[in-house]
Amino acid sequence: MMIEEKRQKTGENIISVVSILALILLSACGSPSSETVRADKWQSFSGDKRIEHRVDSVLKLMTLEEKVGQMTQFSANWSVTGPVMSDDFQSYLEKGLIGSIFNATSIDGIRRMQKIAVEETRLGIPILFGQDVIHGYKTIFPIPLGEACSWDLEMMRRTAEIAAIEAASDGINWTFAPMVDIGRDARWGRVMEGAGEDPYLGSKVAEARVIGFQGGRGAKSLNSLTTLLACGKHLAAYGAAESGRDYNPAELSEHTLRNVYLPPYKAAIDAGVGTMMASFNEINGVPATANHWLLTEILRNEWGFTGFVVSDYTGINELVPHGVAKDEKHAAELAVNAGVDMDMTGATYIKYLPKLVKEGKVSEKSIDNAVRSILEIKFLLGLFDDPYRYLDEERAKENTMTPEFMRTARKAVASSVVLLKNDNQILPISKESGKTVALIGPLMNDSINLNGEWAGLGDRNKSVPIFRGLTEKYKGSSVNLIYAEGSSITETTAGKIAEAVSAARRADIIIAAMGEDFNWSGEAAVRTDIRLPEPQHELLKALKGTGKPIVLITLSGRPLDLSWEDENMDALLQAWFPGTQGGYGIADVIAGDYNPSGRLVISFPRNIGQIPIYYNQKNTGRPVDLNNETVDYKSGYLDTSITPLYPFGYGLSYTTFGIDHAKIDKNVLKTKGDKITVTAHVRNTGSTDGETVVQLYTRQLVASVTRPVKELKGFQKIALKAGESKQVTFELTSDDLAFYGIDMQKKTEPGNMKLWVAQHAADNSNEIDFSIE
Repeated sequence: MMIEEKRQKTGENIISVVSILALILLSACGSPSSETVRADKWQSFSGDKRIEHRVDSVLKLMTLEEKVGQMTQFSANWSVTGPVMSDDFQSYLEKGLIGSIFNATSIDGIRRMQKIAVEETRLGIPILFGQDVIHGYKTIFPIPLGEACSWDLEMMRRTAEIAAIEAASDGINWTFAPMVDIGRDARWGRVMEGAGEDPYLGSKVAEARVIGFQGGRGAKSLNSLTTLLACGKHLAAYGAAESGRDYNPAELSEHTLRNVYLPPYKAAIDAGVGTMMASFNEINGVPATANHWLLTEILRNEWGFTGFVVSDYTGINELVPHGVAKDEKHAAELAVNAGVDMDMTGATYIKYLPKLVKEGKVSEKSIDNAVRSILEIKFLLGLFDDPYRYLDEERAKENTMTPEFMRTARKAVASSVVLLKNDNQILPISKESGKTVALIGPLMNDSINLNGEWAGLGDRNKSVPIFRGLTEKYKGSSVNLIYAEGSSITETTAGKIAEAVSAARRADIIIAAMGEDFNWSGEAAVRTDIRLPEPQHELLKALKGTGKPIVLITLSGRPLDLSWEDENMDALLQAWFPGTQGGYGIADVIAGDYNPSGRLVISFPRNIGQIPIYYNQKNTGRPVDLNNETVDYKSGYLDTSITPLYPFGYGLSYTTFGIDHAKIDKNVLKTKGDKITVTAHVRNTGSTDGETVVQLYTRQLVASVTRPVKELKGFQKIALKAGESKQVTFELTSDDLAFYGIDMQKKTEPGNMKLWVAQHAADNSNEIDFSIE
């Protein structure tokens, strides 16, 4: 449930100067008329005619410089995500020439800056305050890649909602999330910030997170004190950067762009996202920040986006080193004419746009279009009616890290953990087992790394270590715990390894917690070696030598190369960076109080030479037979399989599941306005209650352009008691099978099809043939 808003005292309800002026103009002018000046390409985000008229009333009062000021964002530099700009924004603030401030992170600081904007400038236009609220604000949830492995859309909506409640209670009203980029390359550090490799699942997650942040679809909930303006990013194909290097070019066909990378951005727009962010990278020679085709022709004209577009951090300035702008003035011209409405921290608009308008290189109508969209958002957020409405210390205390938020975070951790291996059912470890368990590894008693990157204002010292979670879980039970670190993330000694081995020999089972430093993923954190660091491998080899069974918990911001671990460990738990309640959620899984239900949303490679690797690959003209991987003149490798170590959709449970009796209600689907119904029986074939994710895949065998070997088209997460079975039903429409073909038009083409009701992408059981006519 949403937190009930506290009614502010009458004496504290401050109405800004410009709001009064707008209301006077509104009452004098009456209802909007056909004479209202309206730029051809500007459309209202909310569709509220009253707000449209108020926006126009304010716009008429503004000078060109004040308009450009609304298109300008500066960073408070209390945290930095890019080059620090030398311009002191204080003078711009005092002149009313700032539309937004990034990285302001205290109620007092925000109040001081807002007071200058609304009480000490000519028009008193309030400021938008933005922050990177990516996977929590103070209550930190699992990294988005990990949380997506829950396949629980309602939970993802709720965690975004909680993040919004906390951030809005602290004075923030705009988040630069969700990141909806498709990620196929584990080297790329920002793979941790998205929902993995699949456009269908990525689109569903984008929708859930936008609705969670904004409190609903579109503008209807933005005036709530518990919601944030969301920002879909990064348009477009940021995750397709060559070599996995951040900011690197993306070279890909328009077919791949439209069929794979663009759908999640479109889903965010369909969910009503209020803002979009242009990506750093270029696509086929044109940087996104200067790409009129992308930001105007597709985003606005084709998709009908009516919010506003912000550049990424100094993204406009970077058009100069990209080599498409001769200087920053030229960069500002390219960006605004492409469709970028706000300059994030680069100061190019405030410096050069007035002059560019006077020179005729930028039209004032383009400026008006951008400013209308920005002002409209501020009206929708209620900032014109009360610019201090988000600033309430008591509300912030009441809505931060509440017991309910902690319970949700703990469940999010448990449901994002993916059980990759569990030989001999070594897990779970029952409280009644009487076992002695050695807890070992650099991340076993660590709290600093648990929040991962992009951790908002989460206090890393408050995150619950795995050691603490397990100690509290087994307190008073027959399980005995002993601890030895064994190594740090990057270093060890013979003495530390000997201490860990000694503890292991006294134990029945070893649980080792290992992985990455949180700084090794996120922006500009690219790795060419995604194995565990050698000191951790050295420790694991020594532990292996004891002959004791080993459970390895890996914490990371990306898929790792776990080939050696898969061969040598008895059980593997991928726990990502789990956040504030990490130790408790992981302990719930270890003890069996939560049966793991996570399923991978990104393929794990056998080695880095396979990257990029993803399930929805093309077949090629010389495909490898996966039943007999002979590679002579086939599209394979001489030294390893073409298959991933763990495929998309994969994950184990403490029970087992079976799917059978899959069928469809008819064998022929028409290309327009038709659907088929797919049913199957799913059974819990084990002795423990659990959840599974039933996945529907299709393949078009012949089309005007080559099609993937499989595509996810539906999924259901269902709970089944031991021995219980249920029928699952999917509806597959002709529109679900549409794609961009040889003529670059999205439509459903006739042809022979296959579908599978499966447990993961490599599961080829329950195959059904049908056709489209």
